[in-house]
Amino acid sequence: MKKPLCLFFVLFCVFSSFVGATTSNTWKVPAIYVFGDSTVDVGNNNYLTNSNAKANYPHYGIDFPHSRPTGRFSNGYNQIDFVAIHMGFRRSPPPYLSLNDTNNHQILKGLRGVNFASAGSGILDSTGANIITTTQQLQYFETLRSKMMAQPNAEQVAQRLYKSLFLISAGGNDAFAFFAANNSPNNSDVLLFYNTLLSKYDNHIKTLYNLGARRFAVINVPPIGCVPTSRARNLTGGCINGMNQIAKGLNDAITALFSKLAVALPGLKYSIGASYDLTLTAISNPRSYGFKEVESACCGSGKLNAQSYCTPNATYCMNRKQYLFWDLIHPTQQASKISASVFYDGPAQFVGPITYKQLVYSDN
Repeated sequence: MKKPLCLFFVLFCVFSSFVGATTSNTWKVPAIYVFGDSTVDVGNNNYLTNSNAKANYPHYGIDFPHSRPTGRFSNGYNQIDFVAIHMGFRRSPPPYLSLNDTNNHQILKGLRGVNFASAGSGILDSTGANIITTTQQLQYFETLRSKMMAQPNAEQVAQRLYKSLFLISAGGNDAFAFFAANNSPNNSDVLLFYNTLLSKYDNHIKTLYNLGARRFAVINVPPIGCVPTSRARNLTGGCINGMNQIAKGLNDAITALFSKLAVALPGLKYSIGASYDLTLTAISNPRSYGFKEVESACCGSGKLNAQSYCTPNATYCMNRKQYLFWDLIHPTQQASKISASVFYDGPAQFVGPITYKQLVYSDN
C-alpha cells in the first residue's frame, strides 16, 4: 500500500508546483494552445493514417535541427515556432496526437501548451478530408482541460488558462475550397460563404472562451491568389485577384467579429496578425525583407516550382533565406520568422488592435 501512496504524493507535488508557480522570467505566458491548419501544424497529421496532407518526408525540414522532417510544411520552423520563441519557449508546443495517452503525461505536457492544428483543416468542418476538423481540435482541448481541471489546484489551472495564449491560424483552406467550387461567384454566393463561415468561427471562439480562453492571437488569411500554385494556374503568372478579394473580405469579416466579441465577452482580448497585408508588402518590396524571389517556390517542380509538393524527388533552392515561399503554398522558415517578429512587436500596420507582445502583457 505504501508504494502507490508514495507515487501519488510525488505526482501531487509535481503537479502542485507546476500549476502554482508563476510564469518564469523566460516564459511570458504560462502556455500556448494552437488551433488551425498547415500554417501552424507541427506534426498532428503524421498520426492520421489516411491523410494525404503530410510533410513528414524530405525535403521538408531540411533546415530544422538535424535536418529532420517533422510534419511542418516548411524547410524548418513555421510561424507558431517563432511566436513561441518570442514568448520564451524553445519552439511550438508538441502536437496533441504525439502525447502519451496516460493522464499524467498529457496533463503535465498540457500545462505548458499543446498544438492541435491539422493541415488541410478549415474553420468549416466541411473543409478538408481525413484531417482534424477545428471542431475536433476544440474537443481535444476540452478533453485535455477536463483532465487538468480534475486534478488538485483546479482553480490555479483555470488562472493559467486565463493568462495563456490561444493562437488561431485558419480560413485559408476554406477560401481555397470556396473558390475551387465557385470560379466566378456572385455577391450572393460570397455573402452566404462569409455568413456561414463567420457563424462557425463565432461558435469556435465562444467555445474556447467558455473553456477558459481569454487571450487570442490570430493570424489572418494570406493573399492566396499570390501563392505559387495560384500563379502557376494563371496564364500570366500573376496573382489571381479574385482569390485575393475572397481572402480580404474574409479577413475584414473576422476582424469585425473579434471586435464584436471583445465587447460581448468580458475579459476577451485579441490581436490579429495581418498575414495578408504583410505578404503583399513583401511581394511588392522584397528587398526590404531580404527576399529576391517572391513568386516561385523554393522546392517543387514545374512552372514556378509550384506544380507539385516538395517531394523527395523535387528540386530545391540553395538560397532559402531569399525566398518568400518554400513550397507551392507555404512560406519559408525565413518568411515565418519575419512575420512572427512583426506580429509580436509591430509595426501597427501589420498587427492590431494591439501587438502580440501587448496582448500577453495586458492586465488581467
